[in-house]
Amino acid sequence: MAERTAAPMSWLTVDTPLPSGPLHVAVTAQGVAAVGYLGREGELPRCADESKIAAVTVRVGEYLAGRSRRLDLPIDWSLSTGPHRAVLQALLREVPFGQTITYGELAVRSGVFGEVEEPGLAARTVGQMMAANPVALLVPCHRVVAADGIGGFGGGRVGIDVKRWLLTLEGVLEPTLDWNGPL
Repeated sequence: MAERTAAPMSWLTVDTPLPSGPLHVAVTAQGVAAVGYLGREGELPRCADESKIAAVTVRVGEYLAGRSRRLDLPIDWSLSTGPHRAVLQALLREVPFGQTITYGELAVRSGVFGEVEEPGLAARTVGQMMAANPVALLVPCHRVVAADGIGGFGGGRVGIDVKRWLLTLEGVLEPTLDWNGPL
């Protein structure tokens, strides 16, 4: 089956309380195609569709304010293909709000790595796939953790702070004294 090519994207910015600042979101006729925590400011063309801007802004705002457990935005999967898409779709399907899964467990549940015999290779590959998730937040890669701790997250220290913030929002981690999210 041939993969569909990426549809034309337009960009919008959503202010957030996340440690990374605003989200930069690309939308197409099919849905949200990309979400960036860092470095997407000024992407062109800017989205002019007020209904898409409102839908993304309201749903992301409600989620990050703790008023909703689901984003319920359509996803345009065109920027992920093959095994990467299968793993991302398994994550979306298998791991609900407030739960986590290890990289290795997600590798098994996705069904993608049945032939891999090298210990740890599938888990490391899933980690790389999470780092390359084009629709972060919508496909909640922050819920994928290491077997011995929180694991990594794109964007270095700020990325880890975003992961901790989101896991605290979802009740996986206890709030700390510097927590600035909704209670």
